Amino acid sequence: MWWLGVLAAGVGAALPGLTGRRIGLYAGAALFLVTAAAVGAVRRKRYAALVKAAAKAGRNDLLQDRAVSARVWRRGHGWWLLLAFLAAVGSSLVLPAAGGMTLAGAGAGLWLKAAWLGRRERAAEVLLWVRVDWLRRGGAPAGKAVRGYRFTGVAAGDASPGGARRRRTAVPV
Repeated sequence: MWWLGVLAAGVGAALPGLTGRRIGLYAGAALFLVTAAAVGAVRRKRYAALVKAAAKAGRNDLLQDRAVSARVWRRGHGWWLLLAFLAAVGSSLVLPAAGGMTLAGAGAGLWLKAAWLGRRERAAEVLLWVRVDWLRRGGAPAGKAVRGYRFTGVAAGDASPGGARRRRTAVPV
């Protein structure tokens, strides 16, 4: 969402629009901040409840890498992302760059939420996972079908807390 929003804001800034560039950019900056704060804060209680109710991942739990989860989510929501991008570019005819900055704000809010979850993972020294069979069509990580998170130690898989890739260190031979 972030990159689509930045691209849409760039396209929108090139158009003069009905209100003019300066008003569009100021409105876009305000919408960016409001959207980032709202997306970062929404459903935080649900996430906290899922984290609190997390159980140790069992041998039969099917867990997948976060990059795979993100790819599946993008495939499942590709049309919505395309429509959001087109709406952001189209809104630039009225308020230049405001729609794109709003979309970028939604991406920044999701990043803030991931950073918040990463801090919780680091504090508890665990990695949180969602069982694959609970996700539907790329589903929501805190949707109705998700009954709780699973956790593993920080050495599991190739992820580190917050969804970042684990840095590989060179081993001297």
